[in-house]
Amino acid sequence: MRVFITGASGWIGSHTVDEFLAHGHQVLGLARSEASAAALQAKGAEVLRGDLDDLDALRRGAESTEGTVHLANKHDFADPAVSNAAERAAVQTIANTLVGSDRPFLLAGGLGGLAPGRVGTEDDVSPFVGPDSMRGGAENLAFDYVDRGVRVLAARFAPTVHGTGDHGFIAAIVAAARAAGRAAYVGDGANRWSAVHVTDAARLVRLAVEGAPSGTRLHAAAEEGITAREIATAIGAGLGLPVVSVEGDEVASTLGWIGFFFGMDMPASSVKTQALLDWEPVGPTLGEDLAGGGYFA
Repeated sequence: MRVFITGASGWIGSHTVDEFLAHGHQVLGLARSEASAAALQAKGAEVLRGDLDDLDALRRGAESTEGTVHLANKHDFADPAVSNAAERAAVQTIANTLVGSDRPFLLAGGLGGLAPGRVGTEDDVSPFVGPDSMRGGAENLAFDYVDRGVRVLAARFAPTVHGTGDHGFIAAIVAAARAAGRAAYVGDGANRWSAVHVTDAARLVRLAVEGAPSGTRLHAAAEEGITAREIATAIGAGLGLPVVSVEGDEVASTLGWIGFFFGMDMPASSVKTQALLDWEPVGPTLGEDLAGGGYFA
């Protein structure tokens, strides 16, 4: 299969490219820069130059391949409206291009806000609807195309997709701890984060594109829920810093922008995903990755 991947040079995307290539597929990767294009070509992938705002490039990429994996996102936390609008436009463009083709279209999402106060499952419908909601309501928008001949797949990723080289949420929490001179969690630290190793996440994406039925919600979560206090304690041990609780104004002053997310409760089950795809996570746990020291080098 020839697969179009947006975000192909990103953290999850680069591992997903490797996964598809290693299993005999061809990859057309969207690349914004010369450096990203060169990195993709070095792996043996084809390159389509463009970015998330280049709707014509997205259209051409989806049209010329046998499946699309949409992993790119602006992640503009200072102006989320910009990210939401770009995501909705991208998803709508790709989905419109694939109408009547029965080709797979996997789009990335997150587990935040899915099931407050309990463990989220694949049966939970996304509460985000409409252009002004998180990610522009892209998951629900995409599912509108299930009855229009698009094999829509929603992959919801754990808040931490960890591993060597990670520059996501855990790396941001580590950086905040360094800057503050203390490793912090919010309140009593009992809120939970699900987690998955990046190689397991990439394998899930490949398996889903190869065989998951249209309309499937998939959870890329190997560990159901690790408490924020456990995460902060591991970071404190790795950096040799005290571990403290913060509340109120201290959250922003100690943790910065990541404090809002680190205080959220985002546990999730992947029992149905594992059974459907015969997907068994085998990568290191988050605790093992933190204990390994890579985040503190």
